[in-house]
Amino acid sequence: MTEVLATTPGLFPLPDRAKSALADLKGHQKDDLIDGEETGELLEVYDRARRDVIEIQTDAGLDRIVDGQLRWDDMLAHPLCVHDRVETRGIVRYYDNNNFYREPVVRGELTYDGDIAAELDGAAGVDQAVLPGPYSLCDLATDEHYGDDGEDRRASDAIDAVAGAVPVDTDVVVHTYWGAIPEKPYAHLMDAAVDAIGFDLIADHEQTIYNIQEYGTKPSVALGVVDGKNTLGESPEEIAERIEWVLDNLPAESFETVYATANTELFYLPVNKFEAKLEALAAAPAEVEL
Repeated sequence: MTEVLATTPGLFPLPDRAKSALADLKGHQKDDLIDGEETGELLEVYDRARRDVIEIQTDAGLDRIVDGQLRWDDMLAHPLCVHDRVETRGIVRYYDNNNFYREPVVRGELTYDGDIAAELDGAAGVDQAVLPGPYSLCDLATDEHYGDDGEDRRASDAIDAVAGAVPVDTDVVVHTYWGAIPEKPYAHLMDAAVDAIGFDLIADHEQTIYNIQEYGTKPSVALGVVDGKNTLGESPEEIAERIEWVLDNLPAESFETVYATANTELFYLPVNKFEAKLEALAAAPAEVEL
């Protein structure tokens, strides 16, 4: 029997009271907010904001709770921008929208630095970690250390390394933004040791369905069926219909788990719209007719 679980890919909008608190803090420049070394009042603001977004998800009834990545002013580039062996240069346009981030330039070996682990350690109630994927990091960064020896192979190896580091009973899901996955990266994702591949059904549902029909997919699947960039709300019934449409257009075998999620990060939404989408997403699994 297929289980449908509601979750998100994280990167939430900063709650309103956290925005106000950050604006009221005196003597902090922009770099203090994004250099990964926040202390004192600033850390308290982010800790409180993290508790707020965890509570919002819990109250909405999501099946898997994330920490929201509220400190990630550099968005998906954050883990690189705070690493000691990465030089952060000027502000550039984010690679697929109108946000801006500091350009990370890899100047040395990317060893473990514990930044994300420290966030998760301080996030009581979180049961799903979110990490930026190697394809996004490759697109966002400039490499002056490793050299080019095959992006797709290296990305697959990186995903395998993450999958091999988590407990055996933990599902690893590779989620994608902004349309259908190209054929070559999809083949490498199918070779990676993950439990599910995620698909953006909002931006390009026809090509996405074709990819799954043509090349198959993993035993479980993540379906981006809520629009993370559009403020128009979806009802639980609409979300359930999207899930059912996907399942009706796939091969007869059922999935072990369907993760119902937003197609992108939710950072771009006003907080009230963000909360409404979480509530609708959480209620949708009960409406799905399998």
